Amino acid sequence: MAEKKAEKWKNKVWFNVYPPKMFGESNIGEIPANDEKNVMGRVIKVNMSWITHKPEHSFVVIGLRVNNVNGERANTEINYIEQTYSYIHSLVKRHSSVVYTMDRLKDKNDRSFVLKLIAVTVDKITTPKKAGIRTAISEFVRDYTSSKGIEEIMGDILEGKLQDQTMAKLDHIAPISKLELKKIEL
Repeated sequence: MAEKKAEKWKNKVWFNVYPPKMFGESNIGEIPANDEKNVMGRVIKVNMSWITHKPEHSFVVIGLRVNNVNGERANTEINYIEQTYSYIHSLVKRHSSVVYTMDRLKDKNDRSFVLKLIAVTVDKITTPKKAGIRTAISEFVRDYTSSKGIEEIMGDILEGKLQDQTMAKLDHIAPISKLELKKIEL
């Protein structure tokens, strides 16, 4: 029995995994499989700082789905990007309020995705103000994403541009201490 398992493992081929072109052409790992068909569709979970080499991305996890296999090269596309639970948990402090949003959006190429954001206020706020913040975020994000492609949206989220512009629109409702990406699903 042990010999059969060892033989199966020896027959596997190691495929090099590469991130989407927007992150460069560096190899981010290897995955074993019997053939190319078994590699297609796999989702690899990677810490974003391994790809971008930026310490500010150390709490961001990216899921990459294999969409193309050429020989022993497995090319990927983004499946999701999310913040780690420990980072999101560290944002919420006593005497502050949290507003979660979840919007189903489309980019300029009519590609749909789900964007989940988390807003943390400086002080406790009332329920109507939370609803106002949620509505303002949803309206701004819908306008923002409808005029951009998904790669540009991802870049703006990773650089913090979307969050900064959204926070500027919320100051008249309540002071926001932090606005972060919770998850984006494609």
